[in-house]
Amino acid sequence: MHRARRVLVVGIDGVRLDTLARVPTPHLDTVADSGLLAPVTVAESTPTMSGPCWATIVTGVRVTKHAVWSNDFTGHRLGVFPDFTTRLARQDGRRTYVAAAWEPLVTVADGGPMFRRPTRLTHHAPAADTPQAWEDADEATVRDAVAVLTHEDPEASFVYLGAPDETAHHLGCGTAYEESIAAADHRLGRLLTALRTRPTYADEAWSVLVVTDHGHRDEGGHGGASEAERTAWLACAGPDITAGARPLRPVRHEDVAAQVYAALDRTPDSHWTLDGTAVPTLPQAVLLDMDGTLVDTEPLWLDAAREVAAAHGHTLTDEEGAGVLGRTCADTAAYLATLSPGAAAGRTLETDLEDTFLTAVEKGVRLRPGARDLLDRLADGNIPAALVSASPRRVVDAVLKTLGAEVFRTTVADGETDRSKPYPDPYLEAAARLHLPPGACLVVEDSPTGIAAAEAAGCRVVAVPSATPVDAAPGRRVLESLAHLTEF
Repeated sequence: MHRARRVLVVGIDGVRLDTLARVPTPHLDTVADSGLLAPVTVAESTPTMSGPCWATIVTGVRVTKHAVWSNDFTGHRLGVFPDFTTRLARQDGRRTYVAAAWEPLVTVADGGPMFRRPTRLTHHAPAADTPQAWEDADEATVRDAVAVLTHEDPEASFVYLGAPDETAHHLGCGTAYEESIAAADHRLGRLLTALRTRPTYADEAWSVLVVTDHGHRDEGGHGGASEAERTAWLACAGPDITAGARPLRPVRHEDVAAQVYAALDRTPDSHWTLDGTAVPTLPQAVLLDMDGTLVDTEPLWLDAAREVAAAHGHTLTDEEGAGVLGRTCADTAAYLATLSPGAAAGRTLETDLEDTFLTAVEKGVRLRPGARDLLDRLADGNIPAALVSASPRRVVDAVLKTLGAEVFRTTVADGETDRSKPYPDPYLEAAARLHLPPGACLVVEDSPTGIAAAEAAGCRVVAVPSATPVDAAPGRRVLESLAHLTEF
């Protein structure tokens, strides 16, 4: 089923990463637990001020390109390097939305606006430069954003919360600052609830990014080069990220806009000259199909099905042959029984299929291109791997002589769960044996049958089709070869 991709970016100004360890932030934790939370180090060339950092975050280019060097934006190049809401609206005709209280982000104050031309805009300036006035402004901002996110249909949105930063400036990074961060987390929770209560939520695939621009010194200021000021962070969750994923490289502010484009399946134009890229990640575990994915046994299985069908008086057509790929012996035997009315009982067909297939496998199997490198990469990275197959245990054990049983933490064969593929049971069993939630696991599959099982289990999927074409979808990437999985 097609699901429309949507993105929400929530920018919370001036939140120290070390403070998050002390302050209860259950809603931010929900995002992080569903995807990742990674530190971001502000580049040495970038002043640790809100203007330069937010400009890098929303444009995807560094300060030398967007030329926002301070909180006065005069002399900027945001017309050449626009924010993602403007670029998506003007170049792709997408509906975009921005809600913010800080004037330079959305008005001409101090050389702004940073967000040039989103299709929808909410602005509530604080009544005074006080912590409480900023809390009131953030509250008004979120109230309007909740209404828009619930009842309208922006494809990419940015909501800015500024009270924690202003509180730190006035009162330092003490109790009041921590209370302001907790309040911002509560507002994040209302935004997340707005997404979940959308009438069309079940038909949508949402990515949520929560990011801060810089840290603070203990007394509350920033703008310098200390670790406390230069340490920011990004939390990110979405259909293409496994729970608890690990970034393969340090995350940068310029990656945020690129992550937005990736979440919308929008390939950046090379003329944009983005400095950021979508963040490549490693899952907590990889669950691998066997036949057609790691080993080139699908032709052997198809030949076995044809041989058994012929022995029982039926010539398998190409279309019928496609229907047996990824299926268990029992399912295929039942299918062949419907095609050969005079065939023997289903159990006899099942035994014939298993014996014929096993004989072919024992003569030797070829690894799929990139299979060995992938298994070696998982072992080198200490990423748990499990083998999840629709083949009988005898066949799995025969193939393990080629693959090496030692590379897998566990293996699940047909008959070892109540139901086999396309039901989710085998993948749920493998995740449980690894003591991980299914959402933390990446599945590598080749057939629609196996993909259906993995997605029903709640796993993210990489499809490397062998005999049957597979379409990309939210939570599912399609690659031409296993070799592409090791290209990072």
